[in-house]
Amino acid sequence: MLAGKCTTTNSPASAHLNRDEESAVRTTWLVSLAAVIAALLWWQFKPAPVTNLQLHTIETGLVERISANSRAGTVYACTSASLSLRVGGRVSQLFVDEGERVKAEQLLLELDNAEEQARLALAQADLRAAQIEQQSACDSASLAKREAARAESLVQQKLVSGERLDQLETDAQLRALSCSHSQAMTERASAARDLAQIQFDSTKLYAPFAGTIAAVNGDIGEIVTPSPPGIQTPPAVELLDDSCLYIEAPIDEVEASKVSVGQQTRVTLDAFRGQVFTGAVSRTGTRVSALEKQARTLDIEVTLIDPPEEVKLLVGYSADVEIITGYADKVVRVPTEALLGGNQLVRYNPQSKRLEKVEVEVGLANWSWSEIRSGVTAGEQILTRLENLDTLLKSEVNPL
Repeated sequence: MLAGKCTTTNSPASAHLNRDEESAVRTTWLVSLAAVIAALLWWQFKPAPVTNLQLHTIETGLVERISANSRAGTVYACTSASLSLRVGGRVSQLFVDEGERVKAEQLLLELDNAEEQARLALAQADLRAAQIEQQSACDSASLAKREAARAESLVQQKLVSGERLDQLETDAQLRALSCSHSQAMTERASAARDLAQIQFDSTKLYAPFAGTIAAVNGDIGEIVTPSPPGIQTPPAVELLDDSCLYIEAPIDEVEASKVSVGQQTRVTLDAFRGQVFTGAVSRTGTRVSALEKQARTLDIEVTLIDPPEEVKLLVGYSADVEIITGYADKVVRVPTEALLGGNQLVRYNPQSKRLEKVEVEVGLANWSWSEIRSGVTAGEQILTRLENLDTLLKSEVNPL
């Protein structure tokens, strides 16, 4: 009996399977190695946590909608006047200086008026003579009328003839006409006197109201002339009432529809830096100005409310005006500088310790504060300084 040999032969299918298993193991090992290397690299180069990052805690408060002047405003007097004489002449007397306070109807300036004074005196004498002539003529007319009346009664008694009565009645009528003529002459003389008085008064300049002398254009001995038609010349005296002042300022036409009389304002002046004055809109313009090379603006007037007595405002001061055209109190608000693109905030998520952008609905706003109607709540923390935002969004943060 023959003993046979036992031999083992590997099939091609088995060899291929072994090679696939080895490849899968190798692939798995390489993927795991790459993952480990990637994790090590990430750990080595990951952004360091940002520590002591200053955030703003959202709170509730007041938010105002504000309209401001587009160019500097100016302080004006409520009442002012540029005073000139109606006639020309040489200044003989000057009774005031710049900065002096005057009363209403106070004499400010007088021209050489010797000729006008003489004409006035002549007119007054003519009037007096006419009055005397009138009195004499009218007395004679009254006497002639009485004589004619007596003669009429005597005619009935046949003591005076009818012819004599006619003569007396005619004389009475003539004397009555003479009296009327004298009255007319008196009226004419009175009118001449009034004209002379006006011409004399025209050489004097009076203050139409109490105030302060802002400027005096002229001196004793100088010739002053009235302004010809269509030609503006400097006034003899400029007078203003500085007991009442207002501020005129232009605002952009876009803001014009939001402004109305009575709205509260805040006023600052370069002459009083650091001080804020309270005022109110007292008047708005009736039309928008369209000056060349300038924005279209509407002029408004603001009156200061109870300014401090120690503050001496001068006409011509420059002023800036903020008009409060709307407000909301006790609302969620954030610093306006924290808004990203006008409708986003960067909020801190305490669970992930990361910053995240959130959409918000903005209400009233000004340069300092913006009302947030939805998207965040009071007590949450937001980023207000948006520098290096891309880096901060990739890093963990630890608030200050």
